[in-house]
Amino acid sequence: MALVLGSLLLLGLCGNTFSGGQPSSTDAPKAWNYELPETSYETQDSHKAGPIGILFELVHIFLYVVQPHDFPEDALRKVIQKAHESKINYDEIAYYEAGIILCSLLGLLFIILMPLVGYFFCMCRCCNKCGGEMHQRQKENGPFLRKCFAISLLVICVIISIGIFYGFVANHQVRTRIKRSRKLADSNFKDLRTLLNETPEQIKYILAQYNTTKDKAFLDLNSINSVLGGGILDRLRPNIIPVLDEIKSMATAIKETKEALENMNSTLKSLHQQSTQLSSSLTSVKTSLRGSLNDPLCSVRPTSETCNSIRLSLNQLSSNPELRQLPLVDAELNNVNNVLRTDLDGLVQQGYQSLNDIPGRVQSQTTSVVAGIKRVLNSVGSDINNVTQRLPIQYILSEFSGYLNNTESYMQRHLPTLEEYDSYWWLGGLVICSLLTLIVIFYYLGLLCGVCGYDRHATPTTRGCVSNTGGVFLMVGVGLSFLFCWILMIIVVLTFVVGANVEKLICEPYMSKELFRVLDTPRLLNEDWEYYLSGKLFNKSKIKLTFEQVYSDCKNNRGTYGTLHLENSFNISEQLNINEHTESISNELENLKVNFSIFLLGEAGRKNLQDFAACGIDRMNYNIYLAQTGKSPAGVNLLSFAYDLEAKANRLPPGNLKNSLRRDAQTIKTIHQQRVLPIEQSLSTVYQSVKILQRTSSGLLEKVTRILTSLDFAQSFITNNISSVVTEETKKYGRTIIGYFEHYLQWIEFSIREKVASCKPVATALDTAVDVFLCSYIIDPLNLFWFGIGKATVFLLPALIFAVKLAKYYRRMDSEDVYDDPSQH
Repeated sequence: MALVLGSLLLLGLCGNTFSGGQPSSTDAPKAWNYELPETSYETQDSHKAGPIGILFELVHIFLYVVQPHDFPEDALRKVIQKAHESKINYDEIAYYEAGIILCSLLGLLFIILMPLVGYFFCMCRCCNKCGGEMHQRQKENGPFLRKCFAISLLVICVIISIGIFYGFVANHQVRTRIKRSRKLADSNFKDLRTLLNETPEQIKYILAQYNTTKDKAFLDLNSINSVLGGGILDRLRPNIIPVLDEIKSMATAIKETKEALENMNSTLKSLHQQSTQLSSSLTSVKTSLRGSLNDPLCSVRPTSETCNSIRLSLNQLSSNPELRQLPLVDAELNNVNNVLRTDLDGLVQQGYQSLNDIPGRVQSQTTSVVAGIKRVLNSVGSDINNVTQRLPIQYILSEFSGYLNNTESYMQRHLPTLEEYDSYWWLGGLVICSLLTLIVIFYYLGLLCGVCGYDRHATPTTRGCVSNTGGVFLMVGVGLSFLFCWILMIIVVLTFVVGANVEKLICEPYMSKELFRVLDTPRLLNEDWEYYLSGKLFNKSKIKLTFEQVYSDCKNNRGTYGTLHLENSFNISEQLNINEHTESISNELENLKVNFSIFLLGEAGRKNLQDFAACGIDRMNYNIYLAQTGKSPAGVNLLSFAYDLEAKANRLPPGNLKNSLRRDAQTIKTIHQQRVLPIEQSLSTVYQSVKILQRTSSGLLEKVTRILTSLDFAQSFITNNISSVVTEETKKYGRTIIGYFEHYLQWIEFSIREKVASCKPVATALDTAVDVFLCSYIIDPLNLFWFGIGKATVFLLPALIFAVKLAKYYRRMDSEDVYDDPSQH
């Protein structure tokens, strides 16, 4: 029943036909992070026998020895093909079954002969034959024979005990596994219901991902200014921005040049005035000093020496006349002011703005196209929804749901009956094992009592009670062996024939898929159909749909659509028609036209740069300015001169001369503070301005020429390439939008073919029916049972022979041979 259930569960998904064509193959798209949620199932894929599996392997080895031939695929095909014919070639069947037939014949021979032998043995014993005479003849090797018989019987009893143990284990396994079958069946049915319930949810999930895809496309459409406009802008930036940045830097340099010239010109004018004032002040102080040195004391030694030294230093009190001769920069400043009449910085900002306006222009010019694309995308969603609603998977599963309910009800009604039959089997197996156990117990008791009660000094007629009891136990075991061994062998032969054939013809070829290959033989199950499943499903028997392929796909967790090749009923590729949908989007995108212009400086800006290059700052003689900035405004350091004068005055005697010189020294200090320091500050300003102008004017013509060349290149790039850049970025943008839906549609097709309604629970249910319920739960324990009981039964034959022989040495005899010295014996 379990095998039938599993087969029907597999074929239950295949019970309806539809019309359709062959789809195009597609792999799972790698551009998406979409993953169909995995469905978890309770039933495990494989069944583990546990430690008892070692015993099952022993049985499999024995069966391989008995039946070493490969699975008879050809013979089985011929048998199936000739099943409706009157004549079947039994030679091939007999050849394959030779080992089993031979073992069965031996078993039948055992069944026939053992009752006859037991009958004649009993009759002979009653006639005091076959050891029935209670007289033991003394033999010289008697003790040796007794020990050999005892050891042999003990070894055989151990072997029989092992066989009985196998029988008890097998009997227990059948009972415990049948009890677990209800839970396992419920688990399989739950998994199948999960399949039925999860499939609509999986389809809903696929539809929900369309909204995600559409939202992504809508986001790009709503952000066309940053996506498309930004793409165009990124393509133009490397060729335009550097030029504008250089022009902007030059505009800044022009402003800095103006400021430097203004500072320099005003400083030079101030420097001329300050130098004149310094000269006048120094002339005045020299006049004052000469007047002071006319004092009469200067003619008297040693004052005269001091006065002479002061008089000689008066020529140092002079200003630098070259400071008043430094040329002004009025001409250059006027030229720069003329350059600044054109707002070069504003022109550059217009260039920047013309680039930054590209995204906004793109958005304003594509409003109608974007709206059209959105309408197409909404219609694609409706088409996808209609296609998924027409999928045959849901219809098949809805039909399968009713069948599943009926099957489950059938299982619930008959599983108790199966459990009841199992209890009968368990009870029968327990009786058989107990009967064998009883026989072997008698043998063990006989050996125990015989060995423990045996007295080598006692004569056969004087043996003790314990020894005699041991002999009786052995004979009881012999009697029970003759009485029941043939019955046990009948059970062994029957279970052996059934279990061995099911194992070799169903279980092993099922695991190796050889059984599927037989069923997949063209025109085997139906002479008119090349492939049975495709003929049954689609009435197109030439389509290669095999049992092995369906089973393997289900084991690999493949979807029902791809497993059953439902493209022959409903072609998802044609229904989705990826090219048709993407073509609709492409047609809308072809209307995407963007036009704009980019401003790059213009003729006014170019002339402005050329005028600045010709303003003359690169022809100025900066060395004359730098030479004067390194000189002192006066001929001597006035502050040092004043301190020296003051020191000389302090050496003079008190009087008018001393006071006059000290006043002049203070005047010189004042001149230093009020005249020299401002001139030095002005010279520093001139130095800084000169350095700025030097830096700006260095290679000015070359800089401007290079900027103009770059400007021409950028303008040429815009003129020649702007249309191609816009076209390429528009196509790239279109491919992005189309790519969303192309990849999504491919993912739908892949998911429906490979993932949706995974038929793995069906393969698991079939495995449960055949491999678990039939082979693991019934046939494996059944084979272990006949293997153990059969071994124990076969060894009953030598056991009873040795028991009969050994009983003569333990039982108390009625008579014995008489010798002169019995102690010697």
